[in-house]
Amino acid sequence: MSEETPTSETLANLLKENRRFEPPAELAADANVKADAYDEAASDREAFWAKAADRLTWDTKWDKVLDDSKPPFFKWFTGGKLNAAYNCVDRHVENGKGDKVAIHWVGEPEDDTRDLTYADLKREVSKAANALASLGVATGDRVAIYMPMIPEAVIAMLACARIGAPHTVVFGGFSADSLASRLDDCNAKVVVTSDGGYRRGSPAALKPAVDEALTKTDVVEKVLVVRRTGQDVEWNDDKDVWWHDVVDSASEDHTPEAFDAEHPLYVMYTSGTTGKPKGILHTTGGYLTQASYTHWSVFDLKDDDVYWCTADIGWVTGHSYIVYGPLANGVTQVLYEGTPDSPERGRWWKIVQEHKVSIFYTAPTAIRSFMKQGPDVPGRFDMSSLRILGSVGEPINPEAYVWYRHVIGGDRTPVVDTWWQTETGAMMISPLPGVTAGKPGSAMKALPGIDADVVDDEGNSVPNGSGGYLVVSSPWPSMLRTIWGDDDRYVDTYWSRFKAKGFYFAGDGAKKDTDGDIWVLGRVDDVMNVSGHRLSTTEIESALVSHPCVAEAAVVGATDADTGQAVVAYVILREGVDQGEHIEKDLSDHVRKEIGPIAKPRSIMIVPELPKTRSGKIMRRLLRDVAEKRDIGDTTTLADSSIMELISAGQATSTED
Repeated sequence: MSEETPTSETLANLLKENRRFEPPAELAADANVKADAYDEAASDREAFWAKAADRLTWDTKWDKVLDDSKPPFFKWFTGGKLNAAYNCVDRHVENGKGDKVAIHWVGEPEDDTRDLTYADLKREVSKAANALASLGVATGDRVAIYMPMIPEAVIAMLACARIGAPHTVVFGGFSADSLASRLDDCNAKVVVTSDGGYRRGSPAALKPAVDEALTKTDVVEKVLVVRRTGQDVEWNDDKDVWWHDVVDSASEDHTPEAFDAEHPLYVMYTSGTTGKPKGILHTTGGYLTQASYTHWSVFDLKDDDVYWCTADIGWVTGHSYIVYGPLANGVTQVLYEGTPDSPERGRWWKIVQEHKVSIFYTAPTAIRSFMKQGPDVPGRFDMSSLRILGSVGEPINPEAYVWYRHVIGGDRTPVVDTWWQTETGAMMISPLPGVTAGKPGSAMKALPGIDADVVDDEGNSVPNGSGGYLVVSSPWPSMLRTIWGDDDRYVDTYWSRFKAKGFYFAGDGAKKDTDGDIWVLGRVDDVMNVSGHRLSTTEIESALVSHPCVAEAAVVGATDADTGQAVVAYVILREGVDQGEHIEKDLSDHVRKEIGPIAKPRSIMIVPELPKTRSGKIMRRLLRDVAEKRDIGDTTTLADSSIMELISAGQATSTED
């Protein structure tokens, strides 16, 4: 372990990973994108993205690929005009693919399914666009969408894009207060919602949260309600309108208007450190270019693929890799309403089997939950149709990667571990499945056309084998344009840390391995300073999960009189593991062996679950509160706030010798 000072050692480079998985020969031979794409993009980045943009249908060709005259307010494909909904729907029908299934929708009740072809989608999106216009929605007006995972949610998004009304989709699990703050911030004119949705076999109400939110803001004029569950809802004749009353009777004829490439497409709210959510603004031309190109290239998409991304449309993954990227590419995809374990544990794998899913994109949190259950559940299903697996949302630890590839992919599928953010709009760092020899846990290197690097405190590129800050050093097409209504906050949040260099930095740490490949290490807020060494929580968590008894782990740094901070670990054991009186010491010794004495946890707590947000991210801030014996902070964003009571009531076991 290096004894350098913290200033020269930006982030310690701990774990080593020697496993490699070469691309399958057949896939590599027929891959959409080959190794020369990197050289092509490096030689002329703007020409590379112009070629990618030509995969879309433009009403008016752009004058300039990139306008960088006023950084960091970059513009892409200026002068160009297009319509996102036309690109996602109409053009496929015009090209003779109207009968191709766009969406295999699977409701949570098992017998509740619908297939929508591209012709069906065109008809429904056109009717919804006419209905929104009849409710007073005009180009530029904002529409909020607060819905379960039903086809009408996708239809509503595309209808907004069709008429040039920026949408803001709010995850259906958010509270009335969270919804109200977003409605207020973007001044939403209409809310599209449903009476409810199904979750774990029971109807869960949605409209009551909208009703409550509307008591906290007066900006909304109309509420358009889909009847999904049939449960009773309060009704305000002045504001509330049934979807089946106004959409079903609307005209199927609607001519989409072409909008400027920089026309706002949507606002996506993400958590802010100040407590006020940040409204991330994405525009149309550059965003659609990169979302569709990366979906096609990273998943090696073919015409006969059946694709399934398990995200909710309330998150950016649902925007870029359920709605805009896949549909722009004319894909056939699965859309699933429910949870992975209802009405049975193998529900996801049953859907893969029934629909012969070939490309599967999910989060490490979900993968680790399946690891906890063991291989027997997925083993009951035929998943031989799978040819590419994807990971999104946070760094995937090596053991979860290998389990995913082996148990779900049958040791034949490349795993594409993708790094990107709400703010970046589309994938930035990822293996290419026909080119890259995958390393478990590494996002590998920036995709063609993207300039990403790992730098030190001064913004200088770190050498191979070192850690630092993950930055993007050149503008990219799908980048956020600003924070809605707050240009100053946009500049301060993303561009001030390395202002002199002009780098984008959104808070992630990373390391380069000895080959120069990138390993994302999570938020720099989650870095610990132990005896002068800056250690990443991600690597210590990965070491813990590599122990055969561990399903999931979270690590935090707690104040320590001797070392500044000490490592405190919270661990979920795999099902069927006998906890035993020596398990904590065994785990601590395992970390010491995998990484070194510096990373050995001061204490380990065996817990039944970890505090996670509704998008699956672990709230380490709350675990630090427990570790430092403080009052637990705000738990309103947790999927299950009661878990903190269980953790607080537990006892951490010291692992000191």
